[in-house]
Amino acid sequence: MKKILIIEDEKSIAELEQDYLEINGFHTEMVHTGDIGLQKALTQDYDLILLDVMLPNIDGFEICKKIRSIKDIPIIMVTAKKEEIDKIRGLGLGADDYLVKPFSPNEMVARVKAHLSRYERLSMKQPAESQGIYIRGLFIDRSSRRVFVNNKEITLTTKEFDVLTFLALNPDQVFSKDHLFERIWGYDSNGDVSTVTVHIRKIREKIENDPSNPEYIETVWGSGYRFH
Repeated sequence: MKKILIIEDEKSIAELEQDYLEINGFHTEMVHTGDIGLQKALTQDYDLILLDVMLPNIDGFEICKKIRSIKDIPIIMVTAKKEEIDKIRGLGLGADDYLVKPFSPNEMVARVKAHLSRYERLSMKQPAESQGIYIRGLFIDRSSRRVFVNNKEITLTTKEFDVLTFLALNPDQVFSKDHLFERIWGYDSNGDVSTVTVHIRKIREKIENDPSNPEYIETVWGSGYRFH
């Protein structure tokens, strides 16, 4: 049974999320403050986290950032303000999706199922010979979902790892933002292609010696991105 952590200070919303998820066969844990939610997220194992933005003690932005620095699990952020969506995108915190209150409980369950399914597909074991990708000092270990640059491990979010791996598996091919968004996020995800640009920028900051003159991920103006 998949285990989901709900971090939500509005008890009525948290209980609604819990009820619908448990009816659909998920095990849930529910907390109402940011500090306790962060502690649980970092010390216990969950398959997905539903994370409210506005929380007592520590807000959802900071919690998402800290979780992503250590763990690689789907995170769906929940916000009451539409303007916070731009902040979620712009910060490139690593959230996989977001919901705006008030939302349909059935839509929430559908999003949860979609992200768990996509994560499982991306995490499936590959044949041993195809596990590692090594290119000019960059090593991508697909089995453990770890990345090293010149033997130093770097931390990527779930989607950053997925984008980098997809491009590295298809070198010298140009992919548009639309293609990458469809391939990595899927059309059922609530977002737009601008998130691709944010993720590419974050990846470059982590793997490139000079992000403004990238060695690995090249921008092909008017067309998209190419790994070379």
